[in-house]
Amino acid sequence: MNKPLRRVAIFCGLLVLALLVRVNWVQFVQAEELSTDANNRRVAIARYAQERGDIIVDGKAVTGHSETSGSDFKFKRTYKNGPMWAPVTGRASQAFGANQLEEIYDGILTGDDDRLFFNRTIDMITGKEKKGGQVVTTLNAKAQKAAFEGLGDKKGAVVALDPKTGAILALASTPSYNPSSFAGNSDKDTDAWVKLNKDEDKPMVNRALRETYPPGSTFKVVTAAAALENGKVTDIDAETDSPLPWQLPLSTKNLENEGNIPCENATLRQALRFSCNTVFGKLGDDVGRDKMVEQAEKFGFNEEVFTPVRADKSVYDDKMDRPGNALSSIGQFNTATTPLQMAMVTSAIANDGKLMKPYMVDQLRAPNLNVIEQHKPEEMSRPLSGENAQKLQDMMETVVKEGTGTKAQIPGVTVGGKTGTAQHGVDNSEKPYAWFISYAKTDNGSPVAVATVVEDGSANRDDISGGGLAAPIAKDVMEAVLNGK
Repeated sequence: MNKPLRRVAIFCGLLVLALLVRVNWVQFVQAEELSTDANNRRVAIARYAQERGDIIVDGKAVTGHSETSGSDFKFKRTYKNGPMWAPVTGRASQAFGANQLEEIYDGILTGDDDRLFFNRTIDMITGKEKKGGQVVTTLNAKAQKAAFEGLGDKKGAVVALDPKTGAILALASTPSYNPSSFAGNSDKDTDAWVKLNKDEDKPMVNRALRETYPPGSTFKVVTAAAALENGKVTDIDAETDSPLPWQLPLSTKNLENEGNIPCENATLRQALRFSCNTVFGKLGDDVGRDKMVEQAEKFGFNEEVFTPVRADKSVYDDKMDRPGNALSSIGQFNTATTPLQMAMVTSAIANDGKLMKPYMVDQLRAPNLNVIEQHKPEEMSRPLSGENAQKLQDMMETVVKEGTGTKAQIPGVTVGGKTGTAQHGVDNSEKPYAWFISYAKTDNGSPVAVATVVEDGSANRDDISGGGLAAPIAKDVMEAVLNGK
């Protein structure tokens, strides 16, 4: 072989070798990446080629499926009472993807999860069609209905927890949306998606987990916990050193109370009953910013919470000055919280100081209903001692018996609560938010803690209050849980 032909042969050999290396690289190294690439149409076709598994509430599916026509996707997701359950399930759309439980447990619901390998193998051998597994939630259908219908046409959110376990019993957000309206891949689905995204009321925002609000006076229970835990108050029925008027530190401005209420040197019990800004602002200043931050963080502030759906972090500013800390101690200034966070605060108080990690999925099941994962309740923190938690319960029960929370009373049941009317907008120019946090207690302990926030733009400003708008909703949710026990 002459020299030029030898060079050509060597070059061609190198090309063949490079081709073999590349083929093996694609087949064995990049196979997983390519098979799961979102741009791989075959992945999407395979995902919708079989019935998707269901999300379960109280033993019944709140999801379903239907066959499609005119598309290479055989099945699409459907939802039963979609707007009520959307804050829990999320969406699964052929065109716009999935979120929340639908996304987190996509492998279980499609049947592609590695833990279902044995089931897939058996189905393949026996000739059965591939099916998805089930996601069994902790939600209480009656409590969810009470929350959703209680909010009605108002903007707002409700979260109910089981204080003993952290199980989420209700998670409602309004206005809501129907995930079925864009579950397919047609022009009609696209139109529905575009319309929802243009809606100024943001119906696809999960207000229970992803919206933060000034908590207003509901935050005073956190300040009370900080005062008790740091020894600033030991006897909740002893007078506090709370002058009226009380001047904000490093300021010439007085902190005002709402109306002519008996706040001068009020006891901690009476201060919570009448919601005295002066008492709790001064207590926050006495405790100090760093200890207030520490107390708030024990309840879960300043960190994201995963339920497993992510909840935005609630905020208690760790860099504000003294007047800012005093205002934040009454739930204003830079303090911002999700409804989930305030339900967690209430839950810890109701559970004698033990905060359980919130969760909304109890089990994952294979298509044959075998349990492949069982959730175990997990303690998150101890924000306050059992003794101080019981003092706070005593104070919150006074609020419902003879304070601003009387509309949450349930005959034959001990109810504790705290109202809040949170300022909104520059110089309080917007209509305030109405808050109510509460728990119900029986001889067997407290089976439910609730946080409710209402943004009611249609109400008269003077009619907006936590006790008037939010407390009746919380009452209905608590009764729904109690009646199911």
